Amino acid sequence: MQHQIASREEWLEARLGLLKEEKELTRRSDELARRRQELPWVRIDKDYQFETDEGSGSLADLFKGRSQLLIYHFMFGPDYTAGCPSCSSIANGFNGVAVHLANHDVTLSAVSRAPLAKLQAYKRRMGWSFPWASSLGGDFNFDFNASLTEEQQRKGAEYNYRREPALTARGIGDAMTKSGEGPVAELAATTGTDVATYTRERPGMSAFVLEDGVVYHAYSTYSRGLDGLWGMFQWLDRAPKGRNETGIWWRRHDEYEPLPQKAGSCCLAAEAHA
Repeated sequence: MQHQIASREEWLEARLGLLKEEKELTRRSDELARRRQELPWVRIDKDYQFETDEGSGSLADLFKGRSQLLIYHFMFGPDYTAGCPSCSSIANGFNGVAVHLANHDVTLSAVSRAPLAKLQAYKRRMGWSFPWASSLGGDFNFDFNASLTEEQQRKGAEYNYRREPALTARGIGDAMTKSGEGPVAELAATTGTDVATYTRERPGMSAFVLEDGVVYHAYSTYSRGLDGLWGMFQWLDRAPKGRNETGIWWRRHDEYEPLPQKAGSCCLAAEAHA
């Protein structure tokens, strides 16, 4: 793409036009946030159980004494050898946010179906400290449309508030996999699974509130509804070349090759004089 080169005055005129639209988007976003908060609550009567660092606990226990709970449905199934790299990229921002939320009556936690020992080992590898609970053996992930059974895949699963077409030959919903080819297969391989196993877990987030000892479900979002939580994309959307993607370019943060130091950089200069 050949980019336009302009004078500072021309740039400022264009920027002010864009600023007007950005402000409109911000006001629209504020309105949507208010409408999220106005959604009705649904009482949770099922006794969901989780394994956590502190032992077995209920959904109410995940609140950790606070009145609000935000759960990220992290794609890490029982058969995975490592967490989904896309979910891992999103979760890289959780540590810094969780402490602020905790001091504002909100607990942020991830939930996955992998056994707790796998989650704990992966947390250590990634250097994370946010709460992460295992729902293995329970219905929580299935009830909140973040996990699918093999039968659901064969028939066509409900995800992101719509039904996916069934791919009976492969048992894989087409909406996420694009017929099992391309980036999804690449992501599946990084978790040590095939496409069908990988896509039985789905990304999402759900919000809950605890009032007078009763837990209520307030909100859930999935797929591109998570874009606002994916920090690196918020930065890239403001970079000169945007997301500039040709496929799956991101990795788990410990899998990137070390970035080469440019000759004459301050770091190399310091080393030369050490």
